[in-house]
Amino acid sequence: MARAAKGTGRYALLEQLRADGVEYIFGNPGTVEQGLLDALTDVETPRYRLALQETIAVAMADGYARAGRRAAVVQVHSGVGLGNSIGMLYQAKRGQAPLVVLAGEAGLQYDAMEAQMAADLPAMAAPVTKWATRVVHPGSLLRVLRRAMKTALTPPMGPVFVALPMDILDAPNDEPVIPTSVPVTRVVPEPAHVARAAAMLARAARPMFIVGDRVARSGAQAELTRLAELVGAEVWGAEYAEVNMSAAHPLFQGQLGHMFGEQSRAITTKADVILLCGTYVFPEVFPALSGVFAEGARVIHVDLDAQAIAKSFPVDLGLVADPKGTLRAITIALSSIMTPAQRQTARDRAARIGESAIGAGPPRSRPTARRATRRRSAPRGSWRSSRRRCPKTR
Repeated sequence: MARAAKGTGRYALLEQLRADGVEYIFGNPGTVEQGLLDALTDVETPRYRLALQETIAVAMADGYARAGRRAAVVQVHSGVGLGNSIGMLYQAKRGQAPLVVLAGEAGLQYDAMEAQMAADLPAMAAPVTKWATRVVHPGSLLRVLRRAMKTALTPPMGPVFVALPMDILDAPNDEPVIPTSVPVTRVVPEPAHVARAAAMLARAARPMFIVGDRVARSGAQAELTRLAELVGAEVWGAEYAEVNMSAAHPLFQGQLGHMFGEQSRAITTKADVILLCGTYVFPEVFPALSGVFAEGARVIHVDLDAQAIAKSFPVDLGLVADPKGTLRAITIALSSIMTPAQRQTARDRAARIGESAIGAGPPRSRPTARRATRRRSAPRGSWRSSRRRCPKTR
């Protein structure tokens, strides 16, 4: 990329994105981003993908980031454009999509004027992002961009926001372009803690796994499945949008409801040992405030998000660790200590769970706890009971 000896911030920004492997910018531009758009015409990558509204731009970037397991860059226009994107940014944060959201501003020199579309952009973005900031000096542009990229890609991943005043992008910039350093998080617990988790699972009579999307993000689906089969545990999903375990597997029981904690509690209190992995307890709209586990139940929580562990309820063993390596280590430790009798008990338990699953139909057709309650309570002759008998009309 040709860059003049005294290149401007807009070209430096594009060079930094290119150094980080960014191929596309999803966005909806306005006047204050015109200089950036002009610079884009001088380069092959990144390429601009235009959306007609900022919600769609964020949605496109969210899907791209999830499918490609990479960071995606979104450009929105000033305060109005950021306002349009807030709802979708909330979903991206809940879904932990690694987005770097850039918003143009008229310029630092206009701050005192309270001009059209002016707003405190970082304050607007803060509730729906991991980190929100504003570049206030031309010499810190690339440093801030690298921090934003690293933050978005560090578990728990999620969207970050950077406000870019136009005069920052127009100013000369001689910062070095350096690929962003993203920390390695493939960490596993010490052997003693792994052994403690294995010992709890070996003694379980009614084990249950509750898993979320950070299992898939770790690539730990195979490790989760092997451990569940070894233990003979039911597997339930919570905060579950990725394929964390095959829905056709007989141990997979479906997802806990996302609305009412009372309905989830009817399931979770059946277990005497619970392994939580890649989620928090619990993401319902109306969560239970107490008693989500049975009296005396032992709880193990594995997650790279330290805030998720014991966030709302205490656990017996919390492991801030990578799910893939940790589940593999627990499986190895458990295999070495299980007695023949414990192995047979686990196999018998897994067979019973599988038989129950066959009787209930495939997981995708099984009702959540809430829907099941509604169906059972529907009076004969109500629309719920009668609609199945009504022929379809065209």
